[in-house]
Amino acid sequence: MKIADWMSRSGVAFGTSGARGLVTSMTDALCFVYVVGYLEHMRTLGEFSNGMDVAIAGDLRPSTPRIMRACAAAIIHQGGKPLYCGHVPTPALCLYAFGRGIPSLMVTGSHIPADRNGIKFNRAHGEFLKSDETPMREQTVELPAGWFTDAGVLIRDVQLPPVTDVTTGYIERYRDFFGATALEGMRLGVYQHSAVGRDVVVEVVRALGAQAIPLARSETFISVDTEAVRPEDVTLAKEWAATGEYDAILTTDGDSDRPLLADGSGNWLRGDVLGILAANYLGAVAVATPVSSNTALEKMGFAHLVQRTRIGSPFVVDAMTKAGDEGLVPSVGYEANGGFLLASQVIKNNKVLDALPTRDSVLPMLCALVAAKVKGSGISGLLANLPSRFTLSDRLAELPTEKSREKILALTEQLGTLSHNVGLAPECGNVREKDETDGLRLTFANGEIIHFRPSGNAPELRVYVEADSPERAAALLATGLKYVSNWQ
Repeated sequence: MKIADWMSRSGVAFGTSGARGLVTSMTDALCFVYVVGYLEHMRTLGEFSNGMDVAIAGDLRPSTPRIMRACAAAIIHQGGKPLYCGHVPTPALCLYAFGRGIPSLMVTGSHIPADRNGIKFNRAHGEFLKSDETPMREQTVELPAGWFTDAGVLIRDVQLPPVTDVTTGYIERYRDFFGATALEGMRLGVYQHSAVGRDVVVEVVRALGAQAIPLARSETFISVDTEAVRPEDVTLAKEWAATGEYDAILTTDGDSDRPLLADGSGNWLRGDVLGILAANYLGAVAVATPVSSNTALEKMGFAHLVQRTRIGSPFVVDAMTKAGDEGLVPSVGYEANGGFLLASQVIKNNKVLDALPTRDSVLPMLCALVAAKVKGSGISGLLANLPSRFTLSDRLAELPTEKSREKILALTEQLGTLSHNVGLAPECGNVREKDETDGLRLTFANGEIIHFRPSGNAPELRVYVEADSPERAAALLATGLKYVSNWQ
């Protein structure tokens, strides 16, 4: 049966972000099938062969160990050797695997709740690409006899091997580039919740000379979405900052490939703003970022080339890689969720930082913190020098993707026949520009923006806004959410 048929039968979707679905649907058998299909596709590309190591890691969800074992079974069945990296950040896994030219997979649901999980696949030297989706779905996979129960439970005796350390090299990467005293004198709170990289972040900032104070470690999984920060986390950051003890507060999402950084006042930075700070610090010549990211990037003017893409790291990877291949270096990419990618080597202060073409949470936070220390005015001082453009986003949960698309298409058609703004935001004036790069992005006469987009990995509708002040952005987001509230 083809992977596409397994998808239809299970309800567990597969795309460039990997396979994601309800834990109850992600049986051992289904996870096994997806990994077999992945490895067969890698074999056709010459990136996998019998006897080759395949790196596995996972986040801290309760279902992750079971799924990692099913993945290891598939690797063994295909003639590979599971190289178990333990519970580590996705970028640490990728740094190790890309450096050795081996396939790798991360068992994670990223920011989504613990009742869901996923498997993120990587190629030997970079992320899984859009061009890999179709051939992967065409792979035919059958379950081997005697390996699974009728309910899809793995009964074959498969054990994960001892852990291979991949975090030491990840920590050294940043100590060597920034220097062991880069953050000396800074006191940083590290919100640990249930992020898989919670201890690694502490070790990294300490390696750069900062004092790191772990905060609110949780033994149960908490889904932290860096694009839609929970009200509880807004309150926590403010309470911690009110003590006056921290220059900044750091955290990440579940698999620690997306950052969340708060200034000394406890204000969480938007990921696209953090991306601007990091790209500027690294001296980026070319920047690729999704259409939903803050337009202060263009207003800053430091990048010779800015490419706006569809939302999703594969699109950013493709655009930034092409720019790098054309000699526009350093070439970087970032997303509104804060994930930062390096397409090319960076040389700064006679130190070299090698490319890492996958989302990373640590690099952009370090860039902002080091830049703030050099400037001497804190994170807030860096933000004060940015053009006044403010972005916010939220989501309308439990809205099926197909229904979101139908509603957005209807709104698009309505805007095509009417000259006003169809009652969406009367105070903004008429729609001045319509962008269908990814969803529907509307720029109004007063320059404010509302963007509707179905999520690619959950049954929800994303709403993004941009305005010239935080207050107007908040009001605009409320307007956008109210407009779509009756779409459910």
